[in-house]
Amino acid sequence: MKVKRIVANIQGQNSAPAERFYRDILGLDLLMDHGWIVTYGLAEPMDIQIGIAAEGGSGTPVPDLSIEVDDADEAYERMREAGFAIEYGPADEPWGVRRFYVRDPFGRLVNILAHRREPARKG
Repeated sequence: MKVKRIVANIQGQNSAPAERFYRDILGLDLLMDHGWIVTYGLAEPMDIQIGIAAEGGSGTPVPDLSIEVDDADEAYERMREAGFAIEYGPADEPWGVRRFYVRDPFGRLVNILAHRREPARKG
């Protein structure tokens, strides 16, 4: 047996606000819409991960979701400009990520992060 996918499910009576947050700002695709459930993601394969945490790191609460992006600063500006509540950061963490916390339309704490690129070494 091999796990093929893990999907985070968020309870929300109206999925319309998810379109703005997850599709319009974060750029995810609408993969499925049955009316009672919508799924956003990428059509290409994604890594399978699940985190179990006692804290969120750097003294922060454990987020409900972590979403890796290619540019945390751009994501931060888009969320801020859209009026979503930033609750932490942006911050460069000692474990090599730049991240911030934001509340999604359903009140879930979302950790948006990008791995920092190491500068090219000369020599």
